[in-house]
Amino acid sequence: MNDTTRDPRQVVEVLSEALPYIQRFSGKTVVVKYGGNAMTEDPLIDSFARDIVLMKEVGINPVVVHGGGPQIGELLGKLNIESRFVNGMRITDAETMDVVEMVLGGLVNKGIVNLINQCGGKAIGLTGKDGGQIRARQLQVEQQTPDMAASEIIDIGHVGEVESISTDLIEMLAARDFIPVIAPIGVDESGRSYNINADLVAGKVAEALDAEKLMLLTNVAGLMNTEGEVMTGLSTAQVDALIADGTIHGGMLPKIRCALDAVKGGVASAHIVDGRVAHATLLEIFTNAGVGTLITDAASTSGVPADTPAD
Repeated sequence: MNDTTRDPRQVVEVLSEALPYIQRFSGKTVVVKYGGNAMTEDPLIDSFARDIVLMKEVGINPVVVHGGGPQIGELLGKLNIESRFVNGMRITDAETMDVVEMVLGGLVNKGIVNLINQCGGKAIGLTGKDGGQIRARQLQVEQQTPDMAASEIIDIGHVGEVESISTDLIEMLAARDFIPVIAPIGVDESGRSYNINADLVAGKVAEALDAEKLMLLTNVAGLMNTEGEVMTGLSTAQVDALIADGTIHGGMLPKIRCALDAVKGGVASAHIVDGRVAHATLLEIFTNAGVGTLITDAASTSGVPADTPAD
């Protein structure tokens, strides 16, 4: 049903139902990690930008942290620079880091800023180097030797982890009704640049801002139980137990750990959100059902299916 045929009473009813959520989250900060399908499929790109603008218009302070791995890989290929990985992380020498900064700090960042502004928002693009927002250090990666007798440290170059976050610039922009859009590039005390996983940056930014919500857009429906149902309404203790018993494993584990650390660090709630769903961020904020896995520090009776009201 398009906008010309929708019953106006349905529109009013939806707005009325959203009112308690608007009142609850007005003035609060929501950090959104943007990536995956939501960044590469045109209808989802448009819905994401509109969602961010609407959040700002109703008094929420969104902060966007974005990835760009596929775009980096594409440009490296065009430049005939080989992409090599260790434990899923791109080995980033000085030449590759130049490309990373061009793609994340330029092409991708400014593209997101333009989309938000085209939808009526006031977005400003930043990297962690601007205002010294993200102080980084080199990530140390251990790998087992071929004979499995010991581990060795692998130098993967300009790949970093967050040492500290400065929020002065982000808070100043938000107070002046701008929407910060942050590329996950950090800098160490000597001025060396580092590419940092966007999920990790989003989590640390959310902690530093004492955010109400951290939302990690991903390409899956959420955290699944053994019956294939999306689990939500999880406490940090339950998530720890699911990691310990192996229920959470593989590619989902780093993302869940990021969400878990953020909640333990003071963020009110973290959400693993299905970015393949149009308007996923609004569904997660303004409805009970949501479209992913909710994690809080509150006690919870069970990991309930995602269509069960959880907050």
